[in-house]
Amino acid sequence: MIQRVQSIYLFLAFLVAGGLIFAFSLWTDQSGKEVFFIDAVNSDNIYMVITGVLFVISSLFSLISIFLFKNRKSQILLNRVNIIINFSLLGVIVYLMLTLPGETSVSEKGIGSFLPLIVILLLVLANKAIIKDEKLVKSVDRLR
Repeated sequence: MIQRVQSIYLFLAFLVAGGLIFAFSLWTDQSGKEVFFIDAVNSDNIYMVITGVLFVISSLFSLISIFLFKNRKSQILLNRVNIIINFSLLGVIVYLMLTLPGETSVSEKGIGSFLPLIVILLLVLANKAIIKDEKLVKSVDRLR
């Protein structure tokens, strides 16, 4: 059902991946300009575009997973795929931060670069709650 605790975790993952990327900067470049999600999508750098696309895919997968509450196995599978997407997103962000020009000087990493970690944590908590529900349903079926 939609009012379950895993739905709250999935909705929070949707908000973090789809909403907070507009509020927080991903990083600050060498000139002191903060790079946001919109800047990443409109960039000429393919890795920055991939970052933006992966954020959107992650948020859409979280939203779709909320409405798969009747099919818990599909929900778990979609959440695991979403976790893999967020790990690859984290890898792309780390790669971009390490290859920024002027990286020998002190550069600031924005909180947006840590958003995939928060999404991964929320998805793991959602999967644990879904598996707990699945075990509860199976135990009730055994009693019949």
